[in-house]
Amino acid sequence: MADPGRLDGPAVEARLARLDTLLEQLESTPGPATGPAVEAVRLLTEVYGEALARVLDRAAPALAGELFDDELLDHLLVLHDIHPDSPERRAARAVERLRPAVRDRGGDVEWAGVQDGVGRVRLTTGGGCGSGCGGGTTEVADAVREAVLAAAPELTDVQPLPEAPAPAFVPLESLRRPQEAR
Repeated sequence: MADPGRLDGPAVEARLARLDTLLEQLESTPGPATGPAVEAVRLLTEVYGEALARVLDRAAPALAGELFDDELLDHLLVLHDIHPDSPERRAARAVERLRPAVRDRGGDVEWAGVQDGVGRVRLTTGGGCGSGCGGGTTEVADAVREAVLAAAPELTDVQPLPEAPAPAFVPLESLRRPQEAR
């Protein structure tokens, strides 16, 4: 049974969206209280970041792994720049989390690494039309890009590698040498 005082995923997302809106309003509101209010939020964030870092310092490796599996905690560690995993490892994990959903749409996604600060993914579609197709493929590429940049904001971009053309079918008979007439 879930703890009634805890927030589920959608409730956390709603609160984060509201917080973004409030912070934008606060920063754009002129007046003598704006500066101190923004500074108070910044200081509170720094203190909570330090508290998270101390928890991570004391966490057993098994517990640390569980912390990374929780999407909210994983994002908080990235936000506070205390995530022990490299941006490439976090990006690869984000791609693996998305892989089942992409496969459900008839395609696949695979992490291909980082080149010059840009994440690279291999994105294939069930129809073999590659990233040039419209519609769903663009949506999948956008979702992959968003997830990777959320997990590894240090990356400057995420780009799909060109899809390799499907190998042509060559009948076995055409490869055999013709038998000489006897």
